[in-house]
Amino acid sequence: MTTEYSGAGDPRRSLELLWGVQERPRRGPRPKLTAAEIVGTAIGLADAEGLDALSMRRIAERLGVAAMSIYTYVPGKSELIDAMLDRAYGELAPPAAELGWRDALEHIARENWAVLHRHPWMLQVATARPPMGPNALDKYEHELRAVEGLGLTDVEMDSVVALVNGFAESAARVAVDAAQAERRTGMSDEQWWETTAPLLEKLIDLERYPLGTRVGTAAGQEYGGAVGPGHAFEFGLRRVLDGIEVLIGSR
Repeated sequence: MTTEYSGAGDPRRSLELLWGVQERPRRGPRPKLTAAEIVGTAIGLADAEGLDALSMRRIAERLGVAAMSIYTYVPGKSELIDAMLDRAYGELAPPAAELGWRDALEHIARENWAVLHRHPWMLQVATARPPMGPNALDKYEHELRAVEGLGLTDVEMDSVVALVNGFAESAARVAVDAAQAERRTGMSDEQWWETTAPLLEKLIDLERYPLGTRVGTAAGQEYGGAVGPGHAFEFGLRRVLDGIEVLIGSR
C-alpha cells in the first residue's frame, strides 16, 4: 500500500479548502459541483477500494464530469486528502461533559478505533503534519478537555492525548490488517492454521520452544487465530488508562 502524507500540498490552498474560503469565479457558468461533494465522493471511493485507487479521474467518473473540472474545486490530491481526513474527524463524537477523565479517554479511544474501521484508508496517511481544519481542531480541543484540571502540565496533557490516539491507531491497524488479509487471500485465520499446523509440527522441534508453544497455543485457542485484535484493544486500553491514572495520582 502507498503511504500518503497529510500537509504535503500547498499549505495556503489546503487551508482555504479546509475552511471553505476559496475564491469563486465572478463570471462564467454556475458551478456544477461543490468541494464538499468531491470530498464525499473521494471518501466513498477510498472506503470501497482503498487510497491507492484514489485519483481525480476516478472521482470525476463517479461524478460524471471531466477530470480537469475537479481542479476547479480542489487544488490537487494532496489537498484533497487533507480535506478527507478532516471530514472523517468530524464523525468523532466528543465525550459527554459529565464523564470523568478515564471514561472520557476511553470514549475517545473507542471513537478513534471505530472511525479507523469505517475508513481504513486513514491508516495509509501519515499525519506528522496534521490537517489544520475545523474538525481536526475540534477533535484536539475535546480530547484535551478530557484531561483538563487534573494537575497535568500542558505538555503532559498533549502527551496523554497522543498516547491514547496512538494506541487506538496501532490497535486498529492490526485489526484492519487482519481483516484485509482474510479478504485478499480468501482464507480465514482458522483455515490458514489448519493448513500450516501439520507441516510446522514436522519442521519444528516443539521442545526447543516450550514457552512459545504453550503460550501461543493458549492464545491461538482464545483468539481463533494468530492475533486477537479485539482482545488486544480491550486489554491494551485498560493498561494505558491504568498508566495514565498513576501519572494523575502522582499529582
